[in-house]
Amino acid sequence: MSAAPPFIPDPVQAGIAAGWKVIDAATLDADRVIEADVVIVGSGAGGGVSAEILALAGLKVVIVEEGALKSSSDFKMREADAYPALYQESAARKTRDKAINILQGRTVGGSTTVNWTSSFRTPAPTLDYWRKNFGLASYTSEALAPWFAMMEARLSIGHWQAPPNENNDLLRRGAERLGIASAAIRRNVKGCWNLGYCGMGCPTNAKQSMLVTTIPSALAHGATLVTHARAQRLAFKGDAVEHLLCEALDAGGLAPTGRTLTLRARHFIVAGGAINSPALLLRSRAPDPHGLLGRRTFLHPTVVSAAIFAQRVDGFAGAPQTIYSDHFLDNGPIDGPIGYKLEAPPLHPLLLSTTMAGYGQAHADTMRQFPHVHGLLALLRDGFHGDAPGGSVGLARDGAALLDYPLDEFIWDGVRRAFLSMAEIQFAAGAASVQPVHELADRYTSWDAARKGIGALPMKQHITRVVSAHVMGGCTMSDDERRGVTGANGRYHGVRNLSVHDGSLFPTSIGANPQLSVYGITARLASELAQALTGRPSAPLAAPA
Repeated sequence: MSAAPPFIPDPVQAGIAAGWKVIDAATLDADRVIEADVVIVGSGAGGGVSAEILALAGLKVVIVEEGALKSSSDFKMREADAYPALYQESAARKTRDKAINILQGRTVGGSTTVNWTSSFRTPAPTLDYWRKNFGLASYTSEALAPWFAMMEARLSIGHWQAPPNENNDLLRRGAERLGIASAAIRRNVKGCWNLGYCGMGCPTNAKQSMLVTTIPSALAHGATLVTHARAQRLAFKGDAVEHLLCEALDAGGLAPTGRTLTLRARHFIVAGGAINSPALLLRSRAPDPHGLLGRRTFLHPTVVSAAIFAQRVDGFAGAPQTIYSDHFLDNGPIDGPIGYKLEAPPLHPLLLSTTMAGYGQAHADTMRQFPHVHGLLALLRDGFHGDAPGGSVGLARDGAALLDYPLDEFIWDGVRRAFLSMAEIQFAAGAASVQPVHELADRYTSWDAARKGIGALPMKQHITRVVSAHVMGGCTMSDDERRGVTGANGRYHGVRNLSVHDGSLFPTSIGANPQLSVYGITARLASELAQALTGRPSAPLAAPA
């Protein structure tokens, strides 16, 4: 007789039973007015960190989340369940022209609940560029180091001790054979079971997302969480926000119920992510004298190369991203031709099948070999060149957020080079065939054939599959109001009680998975805000027991 599965405590269910203040707006039968010291829009990396720090400072905090409160009891490692429940637009959010697919979380914990745990400090060249071009003098590696260290301790960020799975080790082996440096990725996990289904919510609570760390801590210290509430508009009176108007959504998180919530506070923090935050501010007609709001929005445009190996790769099993290479970021100037970071993504049937190019028999043949498929992705570092204006967030007729992101020759040049680099590494690792994810690419059976084939591919939108899980910018920070809508302290220019605490602050893309950048930078901003609101220094966060 097989042993019973181990009991996994659910900290969310335990917290609710203990008396957390959680309001599901879908259940409201009347309009509500709620008052607080601080209202935070969004419960992801920026909102979650800010909520804990401000609650620990003794402030009355309300957290507003458009998605639902899900927990480990709900995470069943099934794509068909996870994507509609946990992602923006069921993991099918796209740019206005539908050329780029964007993965973002829409649940308590935001993208931290569904990301793949990769944790990098903000690279020094990125910070150097910000100081030189945006006047962010205090954004040095040395100044940020204590904040990164604090969040690394708080979220158990460290080197992954288990050997990489085959999907990641093929990147390491192929790069090594070509003399290309690679290294291990640090992860925010504690007691990880090495399952490989991080993108569907962690069923064992090992991933130290905001869902199981900062949000529970904030709630335990008196914060209130409101779910299924869409932040619709900030109402301004003079140079301050008077209140936030939210509309309640139904249990499915899609349709308004007709109920509204009016949230009043001394201070408001926008932390909905780099698409939703600018959109909220645009709907609210926030001051924007220089036309900067929603501009300079940057992705890491990402392209994928699939390979078939004789041995099983089983890219769905084991920690999802544990090896990376920055060789193609480090071998040129940051403001030169676009560079790219290489990683090995997890492979799951639904995500792979909808990402892979082609159709019919060719597509079916690839999926039949699913256990033997290896994936590499290249994250293109955008935003550092004069020919890299990035995208812009605007509003649809109904007020919904829309991201325009033109793909120009500067980016396409990087895409072609990235396809070549990934194919060469995969063949060096022993691939039987390599197929860039491009509608016109063949399944190349040699490096020579791949080099020639990729060199001839037309690089155009829709036939070249481009994706991204990293959105940054749109509320650019600079103390010079001609270059940013927020200051270096995260405060919105011209509004005395409004801050932005998420990746929309970043003047460029990061050039690395951005979650730790958001954690560290917003920890500093939230601590400074707590001191300003209370008149006393905020206590540093303690590492978990």
